[in-house]
Amino acid sequence: MVFKVSSVSNPNLVAGAVAASIKENNETAILAIGAAAVNQAVKAIAIARTYLTNEIDIVCIPSFDSIIIDGETRTVIRLTIEPR
Repeated sequence: MVFKVSSVSNPNLVAGAVAASIKENNETAILAIGAAAVNQAVKAIAIARTYLTNEIDIVCIPSFDSIIIDGETRTVIRLTIEPR
């Protein structure tokens, strides 16, 4: 599952969704555009890691990706999260 995070996303809610997705699918990703969105995404990953402490250790692999928004190609940060 891929989650889109914005600058106003609640990191605790995103973390819960990430943790659930990791348990269910063994991999997930977060897409973020802009520094504030990336900040929220990284906070969410750190929180998700604490949610999964007793079950799974996760790692985050950052990369660039492109998506089309309103007919324009935008560069996004993709944070792929998977078990260690």
